[in-house]
Amino acid sequence: MGTPVLRAIEWDGTRWDDPSEEKLHDLLADMSLTWRFVVVERPDLQPAGQHYMQVHLNDDLSYQVEYREGGPDRHFQAHVPTDHSPFCVEPVADVLTAWAFGRPGWRDAFTWSPWPPSTEPSR
Repeated sequence: MGTPVLRAIEWDGTRWDDPSEEKLHDLLADMSLTWRFVVVERPDLQPAGQHYMQVHLNDDLSYQVEYREGGPDRHFQAHVPTDHSPFCVEPVADVLTAWAFGRPGWRDAFTWSPWPPSTEPSR
């Protein structure tokens, strides 16, 4: 069997090779303050381990979303506030699945900034 195009990894290390859009959505919808993150990798791309998107659920139920496309200069983050509705994961799920399946427009959904955040003081 060849290398999967996608691999989703849950907080406990459970791996899902080539998950469907529905599975990716379910993994995000199942996040909680105990099960805080999901990482989706592209193991088919080089350099290995450098192409992924990850979602972390913050204490206030907002989301920290990061993506990386190669080296450290191609690593970005976005903060996605919550509206505390049952559908608050939808914008995050839409971006994650669009990224995972190579659809255009996902970069325009959030305001991305370089990761890690700048540690230089403002002037």
